[in-house]
Amino acid sequence: MPQSATLAKDPPQSLRRVLAAGFLGTTVEYYDFFIYGTAAALVFPKLFFPELGASAGVAASFATFGVAFLARPLGGILFGYIGDKVGRKTTLVATLILMGVATVAIGLLPTGEAIGIWAPILLVVLRFAQGLAVGGEWSSAALFVGEYAPKEKRALYALSPTLGTSAGLLLSTITFLITGYSMSTETFMAWGWRVPFLLSVVLVAVGLFIRLGIAETPIFREAMQRADKIEAAKVPLVELFRRQWRETLLASGSVMMWLSFFYLGAVYLTNYCTTTLGFSRNTMLTINLVGVGFDIIGTVIGAILADKLGRRVVMGFANGAAIIWAFMLFPIVNTGNVLLVGVAVSVTLLLVGLACGPTTALIPEVFRTSYRSTGTGVAFNLGSVVGGAIPPILAAPLLAAYGSIGIGTMMAIIAAVATVSILMLRETAGTGLHEAGHAGGAETGEGADIDSALRTQSS
Repeated sequence: MPQSATLAKDPPQSLRRVLAAGFLGTTVEYYDFFIYGTAAALVFPKLFFPELGASAGVAASFATFGVAFLARPLGGILFGYIGDKVGRKTTLVATLILMGVATVAIGLLPTGEAIGIWAPILLVVLRFAQGLAVGGEWSSAALFVGEYAPKEKRALYALSPTLGTSAGLLLSTITFLITGYSMSTETFMAWGWRVPFLLSVVLVAVGLFIRLGIAETPIFREAMQRADKIEAAKVPLVELFRRQWRETLLASGSVMMWLSFFYLGAVYLTNYCTTTLGFSRNTMLTINLVGVGFDIIGTVIGAILADKLGRRVVMGFANGAAIIWAFMLFPIVNTGNVLLVGVAVSVTLLLVGLACGPTTALIPEVFRTSYRSTGTGVAFNLGSVVGGAIPPILAAPLLAAYGSIGIGTMMAIIAAVATVSILMLRETAGTGLHEAGHAGGAETGEGADIDSALRTQSS
């Protein structure tokens, strides 16, 4: 019996370690990624852009936050190529090391008062490195777990990297909350903000220990054994856009809602409520802590339902509901009531979780084995640029020009695009990854012959 068939049964020890690697590694990566977002909202405007003033400093700080999203597609292409040519495991280790080095370096970076213009320049460079790393991380972890998991429970098993993303946000919020409560504002601004960045060393060490002990996925090993020289010499990115450019764009669009709602709900609202509504830093961090709990609940429900009802049904419902919620969010937040703000953040992140839960299974299922790593990375990170980077940058000028209704309208448009995109994608639930990319005539020629041979081998 082929190894892939063996792994399709109840999770053996090897699969449990794979799930742990997906969860812990992604937790570390996104902890590192999110502490930057929290610091960008609370600390960096004053420390790295002091001469720009309050509003311009916030805009510049969120611009550096957005730099990582511009790097993410490049990271998806770079690590996608490595994943398709060298192996999925190699990308898991490389992305974790790169993220850890960049994050610790940010924690050691002198401020603008000490080194002047070099402080924001170095901050942008290190943030770009974080973007490269996280651009390869999510897709690599999702793909790795997906290629091990049985197809009938793939969304449930693929929760491990998805929950790692939420756990990373939860851990980063708790860390900032502890440092915020345990020291004065002056101490926190002087050096306390560096602690969450430097703690990354410990987390990276744990993640590397787990990831170095796992084996390459059976599907990739089989594909490499049977791929001929012509197939092996092909460039994954070229093959991706030659064979499945439409699916790539639709997959990118399908994730835009939950990415934009996530960063607006968990990052931008932190700054908005502290600067515009006068909430304390610790109050907003506490609200975010509760909101992350609802994000996790939504993610688990979304994944379970995705295996039972299909990916399109669950994501279509969440994206559609988000169109309506986009116009309700800021009127509720603008009441200034702490409880209502907590409800607003929690509902936002609950919708994020419902749409996010099926995504880790959906995107790898869209593409075929020979360029699945590249396809997953490119599709997800293109969506990240539009959904994750642009909205927080546009939020401030939209607020100034049109008020909060401008932000709500932008969120509704993004949610509408995501709704149309997921409805135009084919349903992938129950698809064997040897067969992925073939529905609807997406695959032809020698590539289809190779995957056909793999399906025969796994039968």
